Amino acid sequence: VQLLESGGGSVQAGGSLRLSCEVTGAVDSTYCKAWFRQAPGKTREVVAFVHPDGDTSAADSVKGRFTISKDDSSNTVVLQMNDLKSEDTGIYFCAAHGFWTRTCGTTTVYYNYWGQGTQVTVSS
Repeated sequence: VQLLESGGGSVQAGGSLRLSCEVTGAVDSTYCKAWFRQAPGKTREVVAFVHPDGDTSAADSVKGRFTISKDDSSNTVVLQMNDLKSEDTGIYFCAAHGFWTRTCGTTTVYYNYWGQGTQVTVSS
């Protein structure tokens, strides 16, 4: 199983970035997928997740600014980030459950597969 992230970079506050995660291997469209982020000195936190049935959820800190979506045909998960703020700076990780669940987890313990991370830097 591989989760390959792309799309990170540096942007000024108020700008936008689009992160993409291509999932290959034994993780298919029936598993929850999520984006997490980790700022320096802080624990990894969930940003948004998408259930196989299409339901999505986002952390309060990014609601109205970030949107998660999935494309089952390509097994890709996208995080569209708008109106970026300096506090959004961190390493962003794509993650996937290892099996189908009724609800998606909101902490790292629920996710079996992880990407290598992509850096997002927002300057004010």
